[in-house]
Amino acid sequence: MQPIVEAVNLCKTFKLGNDEVTVLNNINLTIQPGEFVSIMGPSGSGKSTLLYLIGGLDKPTSGSIKINGQELSAMKDQQESIMRRRNLGFIFQFYNLIPNLNVEENIMLPILLDGGRLKDERYKLEQILDEVELSDRRYHTPRELSGGQQQRVAIARALVNEPDLILADEPIGNLDSRTGMEIMKLLKHINRERQKTILQVTHSAEAAGYGDRMIHVRDGKVWEENGQESA
Repeated sequence: MQPIVEAVNLCKTFKLGNDEVTVLNNINLTIQPGEFVSIMGPSGSGKSTLLYLIGGLDKPTSGSIKINGQELSAMKDQQESIMRRRNLGFIFQFYNLIPNLNVEENIMLPILLDGGRLKDERYKLEQILDEVELSDRRYHTPRELSGGQQQRVAIARALVNEPDLILADEPIGNLDSRTGMEIMKLLKHINRERQKTILQVTHSAEAAGYGDRMIHVRDGKVWEENGQESA
């Protein structure tokens, strides 16, 4: 089976004045279709940087990343943008919703940006609204929603294009513990019922436990749950 994510000898460095800081050092990582993988690590360990590199939101200093066998560095900017829009779903800690759009408009934004029409996707919208339990909030704007409801909108938006991979950066980091666990149960449902591959970054051990596999980022390297450095 072809991996959905394959990172080979991945490195990322940043310039800090005259110094060069290594954030990720020669990382090798493989994620198979249908997995729910949790990445943990202390603040500043590079775990979010790794997620952004995999999502094409940042570029590695060296090494390669393949999504479904396609090398990101070989894509032109437009090709990469289309790939992100159609094959990847993103969920962020602070939701990143458009304040003046209502729930269904925020959810359908990726479809509209890809040239689709809302009326052609009405059935899909109804299904997703029901799945994230927001059918009765469809015409509300983000300021009229709780934090948990806003994150449900963000999850629905990540799903609407039926992506192969969902990348979640601290998806419950801005929520109370009870609401956060409800969001994690929803993500687990999506993973199992929709067979969506999910890669989440989290500082919460409880949230990480919803994954099938746990990876720790430490000293610029990734370590599997068993304490062994990834090959």
